[in-house]
Amino acid sequence: MIELSTVERPSDRHELPELTPEVPARLAALRPGVLVVGDVILDEWLTGSAERLCREAPAPVVAVDSRRVAPGGAANTAVNLAALGADVRMVSAVGADDSGAELLAALEKHGVDTSLVTVEPGRRTTAKRRIVAGEQVLVRLDDGDRDQAPLPAPAALRAACDAADAVVVCDYGTGLLTDEVLDVLVGLRSRLPLVVVDAHEPTRWARLRPDLVTPNAGEAGSVLGTAIPRSAAEQLEFLDEHRALLLERTGARAAAVTLDRDGVVLLDGDRPVHRTWARPVPDNHTAGAGDTFCAALTVARCGGLPAVVAVELAQAAADIVVHRPATAVCSVADLADRFGTGAVLDHDRLADVVAEHRSAGRRIVFTNGCFDVLHRGHVNYLNEAKRLGDVLVVAINSDEGVARLKGADRPVSGVADRAAVLSGLSCVDHLTVFDEDTPAALLERLRPEIYAKGGDHRAELLAETAVVAGYGGEVRILSYLPDRSTSAVISRIRRGR
Repeated sequence: MIELSTVERPSDRHELPELTPEVPARLAALRPGVLVVGDVILDEWLTGSAERLCREAPAPVVAVDSRRVAPGGAANTAVNLAALGADVRMVSAVGADDSGAELLAALEKHGVDTSLVTVEPGRRTTAKRRIVAGEQVLVRLDDGDRDQAPLPAPAALRAACDAADAVVVCDYGTGLLTDEVLDVLVGLRSRLPLVVVDAHEPTRWARLRPDLVTPNAGEAGSVLGTAIPRSAAEQLEFLDEHRALLLERTGARAAAVTLDRDGVVLLDGDRPVHRTWARPVPDNHTAGAGDTFCAALTVARCGGLPAVVAVELAQAAADIVVHRPATAVCSVADLADRFGTGAVLDHDRLADVVAEHRSAGRRIVFTNGCFDVLHRGHVNYLNEAKRLGDVLVVAINSDEGVARLKGADRPVSGVADRAAVLSGLSCVDHLTVFDEDTPAALLERLRPEIYAKGGDHRAELLAETAVVAGYGGEVRILSYLPDRSTSAVISRIRRGR
């Protein structure tokens, strides 16, 4: 069993680990043992073309040319955990039918231990079959997703928990997970290092006192007894205002509320609210994204990554799978590639990209800085800047520029490393580098609607304020978190604290 602090963590909690390409491999190398308990599903995709209507009814005739099956539900969470390096055991039940056999084979192919999956004659394996023509899902046929017989063998569950670094409960309300299962896990809670609950009714698991719950907007609204606002800006304020009630009713230490195309809102105790930013795709590409998010979040927390960094990693994993067809899996290599992109645009290309965004009616927010040793203050202020508009452009001082501003011993990290780290934050849309002491020329060229700076600045003292006012833009000074500065972090590191 691993310790939750195994992955390197800074001694100063204001400094956050960086989401570099090496992080996913370091997490995978820990090989956390994860027990997944819950409702498994066989996802099936029948894909073809539809060029005519049938004679019996006004319905399209789909000429099927391919069939694909994949583990869904808790099984999808399990295979994503395995793909990210975890040793996974699945606790569930399937029927002695073709769907059950296919599902078990798919789990085993992905390296999931199915020895605790019961195969029962008379039980129907839950299957969701989608008929797809081109890119359009025409119909979904659900089989066996209600009134499942209870999960047997709680004794086996007790034994499996003893060796687990984390337990993930996936309860989709089919009846599989009974109060007896809950009682077993509650009795073992003190021995479980990490418990994550992904449930349609999170309040049912409140007695388990989970470390994390991952409700979607509808589930969180049900817990609170009121619908969550549709506006992304209002969602953040609403969830922050109701965090105490949400955590109380779910019994959780922290909640990651998934909001589909609006990203994720992290409510972690009394820490500042944190929001991630998704890369939206059509709804027919979102199957299983929540399972991937839950899996990546679990691996990250098993490895000791702070909750803020863990949800950023999990958001990246979800973004990867939603850009793929059907139910997909995110691997260590996928995440490494995602964090290694860090594409820095030159000023000409950035001007073209900004013009494209503006023609689409998007509001541009611009900020700049050295970002040498990323810390919590940077993350909070960048997320706050993103909330002011639709697109966040971040301009990074070149290495030479940092040396002129901060001294010959800076930067600690070169511009390529600083760009790679910033690209790991979901709130950052575009990056560029500038050599001048101020970004005034770049501001004049891009003319963003908002120029945002951290709370340690004053608008009237910024050389850029006159430029922004000249083209009709607005300067916004954001919140300030005291004692969250790069210089303070470096000083503490040098003192060996």
